[in-house]
Amino acid sequence: MKVGYLIPEFPSQTHSFFWREKQALEKLGIKVEVVSTRRPQSILMPHSWTAQAVRETVYLFPPPTRLMAAAFHEMLRAGPARWWHCLRVVACVNLPSLPRRLRILPLVAVGAQLAAIAQQRQWSHIHVHSCADCANVALFAHLLSGIPYSLTLHGPLEHYGPNQREKWRHARFAMVVTETLRKQVADILAGSLPGDLFVAPMGVDSAKFSRRTPYTPYRGAGTFAIFSCSRLNRGKGHDTLIRSVARLRDCGITVRLRIAGEDDSGTGSCRKGLEQLINELALNEQVKLLGALPEEAVRDELEGAHVFALASRNEAIGVATMEAMAMALPVVATNVGGVPELVDHGKNGLLVQPDEPRQLADALAAIALHPDQAACFGGAGQRKVECFFHSGVSAQQIARRLATPLQKKGDTRWNGTECSS
Repeated sequence: MKVGYLIPEFPSQTHSFFWREKQALEKLGIKVEVVSTRRPQSILMPHSWTAQAVRETVYLFPPPTRLMAAAFHEMLRAGPARWWHCLRVVACVNLPSLPRRLRILPLVAVGAQLAAIAQQRQWSHIHVHSCADCANVALFAHLLSGIPYSLTLHGPLEHYGPNQREKWRHARFAMVVTETLRKQVADILAGSLPGDLFVAPMGVDSAKFSRRTPYTPYRGAGTFAIFSCSRLNRGKGHDTLIRSVARLRDCGITVRLRIAGEDDSGTGSCRKGLEQLINELALNEQVKLLGALPEEAVRDELEGAHVFALASRNEAIGVATMEAMAMALPVVATNVGGVPELVDHGKNGLLVQPDEPRQLADALAAIALHPDQAACFGGAGQRKVECFFHSGVSAQQIARRLATPLQKKGDTRWNGTECSS
């Protein structure tokens, strides 16, 4: 079986999970070929496997001439009935004005490009790791050619733009990464969901995120080492974490915070704001912004830390938190989104409210002042990740569904060369 795997701007700094899932699917006998919208900036591609991923990925933008010709042929082959179906979807997009709805129209042509690639490479299915415009592209590829597709939702539905009902209505199946998201989707999109909607968390390769030395909690001597990892974005709450470090310092704790991740806004405004805050709080010796790091360097940072902290204002669940837990590190995170499905407060870590630097500082101080409890948190977190959040979970769920023949009456069948209803 050969499938397409559509990911926006791959391989960016947070895309290690996608690469792990791809490898897990291939171990299950499914050939996975990645297609992406465009190549990210070099600074956002820190991975050791970047060169291989870029070499193997087909990019939709800018489209080569031969792909544009193939897409034009795919449009002609689709015929007027399928063109009309695409136009009807565009006309009915839930946006308040015609000009804004027409913004979706060029994605029909991109859908034709995707369908042409699927035809050339003889994919049997496309899995989409986004519910934003990439899902529209897969939708139009399906409407034009009949190739089935599926979705993974990684965060709150409102972050992924309009046309959600059509995106989900035509999907063969859909996966969400937390039970919290499943409930949200079931409520908002009732009546427009595929018959198979399931929860499968993002996961960690425990073989790669394993300690070389046993975890040693902070016992009051030396520097209390905090590590955080996520892209530099206001939603990740790095400013709250930095303010909490200032409180720890003012309470007499010798503390160090190292943050891995880069600003992907294109303007650098978030990084500049954090650097300004660090200067204002006189934390230049305590806080370091490390930029985007490969997962090997992230593992080394986790190995050298006493605690992992993530102060997100919104978070689906948090792969970086999983990686820390896999390394037997106690974690402090915010009680948002599906994070409580991963972090059990008082059992394998501590949960605090977002935008509360005092509360976050108190939780971090509790880790520093209670070393035996910190070690217990780390061990419990490691066991939970190994059981429920390894990278094979989602791959197994996807593989099982891909192996099941399409059964819904009226589904459009696709065999890589032609489609029929």
